[in-house]
Amino acid sequence: MAVITFVSQLAQHEQAAWLALLSAKLPNEAIKLDKDLSIEQKLQCEIAIVANPDVDVLSQYPKLIWVQSLWAGVDALVSQLSHDKPAPSFKLVRLIDPILAQTMSEAVLTWVLYLHRDMPKYLQQQKSALWLQHRYLLPKERTLGVLGLGRLGKLSALRLHENGFNVLGWSQSEKLINGVQCYWGDEGLATMVKQTDILICLLPLTAATYHLINDDLLTKLPQGASIINFARGGIVANNDLIKYLANDHLEHAILDVFEHEPLDESHAFWSHEKITVLPHISAPTHFESAGEIVTNNIKKYRSNAQIPLYINWNKGY
Repeated sequence: MAVITFVSQLAQHEQAAWLALLSAKLPNEAIKLDKDLSIEQKLQCEIAIVANPDVDVLSQYPKLIWVQSLWAGVDALVSQLSHDKPAPSFKLVRLIDPILAQTMSEAVLTWVLYLHRDMPKYLQQQKSALWLQHRYLLPKERTLGVLGLGRLGKLSALRLHENGFNVLGWSQSEKLINGVQCYWGDEGLATMVKQTDILICLLPLTAATYHLINDDLLTKLPQGASIINFARGGIVANNDLIKYLANDHLEHAILDVFEHEPLDESHAFWSHEKITVLPHISAPTHFESAGEIVTNNIKKYRSNAQIPLYINWNKGY
């Protein structure tokens, strides 16, 4: 029986839970932790399942054909595997889960409504015992800009549109979405941002998107705009963000992702009155659903030798 390796730096109880789930769903496969494989087994292994792996460990598997990630976001893994060195010969498959997209769209709608209904202002007013009502805007009077129109971004944009908001979207290549005004390319980004009251980032982190939300972009946002980052921390230039919050050009920022996680206890974001800090909760992997998708990917591969949709090493997604 061929062996599938499970390479992970998760806590032992989490590794055990994933191993039990995957083994139960794939009774004809031998799925084992990397540490439990012999040298001979590692030399013959063709499939790996990974969750926060030590990438150096993967070099011990010369015959790897493809690697299945348990997470939807693989930008850090791509960077570690291909930065300043030739890309690996194996294919990297990220988790594509419809439930994940639904969960993300729910989070996007939740926090857009939080900003739309001025909750940060009312929270600050409560601390000062200040009774002050702010003018209500209809959703159609609020323009939202979604950065990234992949599976997560598209569903989130549609959900916002269904709730009556004026929704714009931007991607690096041309997209068409009913009810959403779509832009692409550098010129399209500038055009969209200038109209955006709430900017929602759902982009992958690549060389092209690193610090994309910087001084040049932030100055184009209308006075009083807000930002939601549910993508990756490296997309936002933190010093520029703080600058535009301090000069009141930006109203508020909701941050669920950071360049270093967990966010250090002494980090200034925790106490900043214009920043809402979330502990990377916008779209967590659903245990049972992810297990079903991963096992189906492996079953299909065994039946027809077709590798699931995989990452383009050059693009990073």
